[in-house]
Amino acid sequence: MRPLQRLVLVASLLVLCSAAPPPPHNVLAATPISRMDLSWWRARHEAKLEELQSRRVDLIFLGDSITQDYEVTGPPDWRDFEPVWQHFYGGRNAVNLGFNGDATSHLLWRIENGEVAGIAPKVAVILIGANNLGRLHWAPEDTVQGIDAIVAQLRRRLPQTKLLLLGVLPSERSAWATQTTLTINRALAARYRRGDVAYLDVGQVFMRNGKLNRDLFFDPMLTPPAAPLHPNAEGQALMAQAIEPTLAALLGDKAHIAAR
Repeated sequence: MRPLQRLVLVASLLVLCSAAPPPPHNVLAATPISRMDLSWWRARHEAKLEELQSRRVDLIFLGDSITQDYEVTGPPDWRDFEPVWQHFYGGRNAVNLGFNGDATSHLLWRIENGEVAGIAPKVAVILIGANNLGRLHWAPEDTVQGIDAIVAQLRRRLPQTKLLLLGVLPSERSAWATQTTLTINRALAARYRRGDVAYLDVGQVFMRNGKLNRDLFFDPMLTPPAAPLHPNAEGQALMAQAIEPTLAALLGDKAHIAAR
């Protein structure tokens, strides 16, 4: 090969290399990740699989500890969630698929490993993402990709089910978590403002005079106290009331009036 030809070849290879796309980013938030090594998580997963196959299922709630809390009973009153569940969802053949500590990746694994198999609920309510902003500290765009992956899997596996996607709830963990929550919810609103997914950001329920209403969270009442993250029974009831008009419309039934 002549020197000039060699020079042209090298230059061409450099151009091709510089134009090549970067290697794909492995987005953990959108990757199914099991927690089956945790005995309580494995037991809950297996119990939920049995429950789903043993009864009629018209409504499912997919989420983390905020959703699982609906199964908690008091005392004290601020942790007595089951009456809220019974009032709003007790007569709607609903199944609670909330798992404490789950991020988007863990919910994605559960969806892909049986938790929506063999059922055809009228509506699936999705509330996930809070744990992506904790110890995991995943970027907002990664969390959005994780939620997108969950929605895509539900569309594929439950084609007749209507989806109600809720925005990540506000918290008071850090300035980064607060800003990331806003960024995620803005992106979700833009993605799902139209189409076959109903999107609701109910964050305003937990605000008072432009600030987080700490009275609606139980974390500050723990010993030792923690930053507001989990709604207490009152906060959970207000959230249920906020989604009720949309949920009733999707289910095709009568809206449940808030308990007095």
